[in-house]
Amino acid sequence: MRGLVIKNTGSWYTVRTDDGRDIESKIKGNFRLKDIRTTNPVAVGDRVDIDINTEGTAFITKIEDRKNYIIRRASNLSKQSHIIAANVDQAMLIVTVNYPITTTVFIDRFLATAEAYRVPVKLVFNKIDRYHGGDRELLDDLVTLYTTIGYPCSMLCARTEEGLDVLREDLKGRITLLSGHSGVGKSTIINKLIPGVNLRTGDISEYHNKGMHTTTFSEMIPLSDGGYLIDTPGIKGFGTIEMEGAEIAHYFPEIFKFSADCKFNNCSHRHEPGCAVLRAVEEHYISESRYKSYLSILDDKQESKYREEY
Repeated sequence: MRGLVIKNTGSWYTVRTDDGRDIESKIKGNFRLKDIRTTNPVAVGDRVDIDINTEGTAFITKIEDRKNYIIRRASNLSKQSHIIAANVDQAMLIVTVNYPITTTVFIDRFLATAEAYRVPVKLVFNKIDRYHGGDRELLDDLVTLYTTIGYPCSMLCARTEEGLDVLREDLKGRITLLSGHSGVGKSTIINKLIPGVNLRTGDISEYHNKGMHTTTFSEMIPLSDGGYLIDTPGIKGFGTIEMEGAEIAHYFPEIFKFSADCKFNNCSHRHEPGCAVLRAVEEHYISESRYKSYLSILDDKQESKYREEY
């Protein structure tokens, strides 16, 4: 029987069958051996085949080919990867310039990974009611930067629902992954969009200015206008994986564009003579923050370089 994985609680997966039943399912042992570098061989959003047993639970026997997925390094210095979600139409990265801070390095690592696995991304800047002075200037600068590169951006105050109608329209009929740090407001957004779902929301640590986890597992939540929202636990760091050095520039659209004019085909854009990317950074056609993020992903090959705050 075929179905869609709509929830992952660690050892169990909830599979919604094509005839509308939700079946608690487990993975057969040999699945874990096929990709031992991945902590979760089955991800929310996967289409699967299951065999239902007499107790009413099931074994997942086959995973259909994925059209795309979002993946990250499982933990600091880990050699394993973790698939956040599969078969999504788009991802929305919820960003807060403060309360808590989302760094540009974190944003760019998410965007580069999405580029690598063919997932369209929109940036949603939340908590706009709290930004004044320098925070507001930073918000405007980030929106200008990413819009110029080609990433759609929107601004939102989930608490007052300002901007929520625009977000709701973008979600219609699509499978959308919501991601971001703990504390950026994902659960509040989902509670506003889907009355009655009642996800638990958390506070920001005043000392660390970081969010505290409230979502503990990944889940697909159906939308009344069609489509699904995929809610995921907040991410502290976004370590990249499975990216070769020569291809990383391909996942930064503006760097890839200028790299066509580099003197050497295998230019790393670090120090080579005749590097068009370095010249574009010096002349401010490529932002320094984006270039810094590019270098940080290059350094992921040296595993000690990966730091959780990314």
